[in-house]
Amino acid sequence: MIKASELRKGKVIVHEGGLYNVFDIERVSKGNWRSYLQAKLRSLKTGQILDVRFAVDDRVETPFVESKPFEFLYRDGTDFVMMDQQSFEQINVAADLMGEADMYLKGNEVVTLQFVDGAIVSAELPNTVELKVVDTPPVLRGATVTNQTKDAQMETGLTIRVPPFIEIGEMLRVDTRTGEYLERAKG
Repeated sequence: MIKASELRKGKVIVHEGGLYNVFDIERVSKGNWRSYLQAKLRSLKTGQILDVRFAVDDRVETPFVESKPFEFLYRDGTDFVMMDQQSFEQINVAADLMGEADMYLKGNEVVTLQFVDGAIVSAELPNTVELKVVDTPPVLRGATVTNQTKDAQMETGLTIRVPPFIEIGEMLRVDTRTGEYLERAKG
């Protein structure tokens, strides 16, 4: 059992007797009212999404979940082909379990897969990935406003907001949890 305030996106929980994946979670605070957590839970059995409200102090049951690192190799149709880093065994993971992974994964990234009773129930992307800029407007000379941003399209098709000095061909670090630019990649 964990407190509802410890729930994170991708966590597997037991809700009303069924296994659910936390699809999305948001903390809501309204003035002097008690804050609560608004969560979207996806059933691991049916794929149905429920909207659930938790008080911050609610206790939530979590099943035993085995986590194991896998290396993303390539896409095979709609599936993601992953390789066990210990045994080099390859498995296919359905796209619906991977979420927005196709926007962040190019190949060779380590993804943590969670298993309940031998079945894959969720996938956790690395917190940051390095992606190459393939399209962005040119640098604006004389643009001195520091909080200006512009769109940049990454090699995976992801579009993010970046500072005006970023140019085509640069490698950037991107946060997979928020989809935001972090910094230029070193090296």
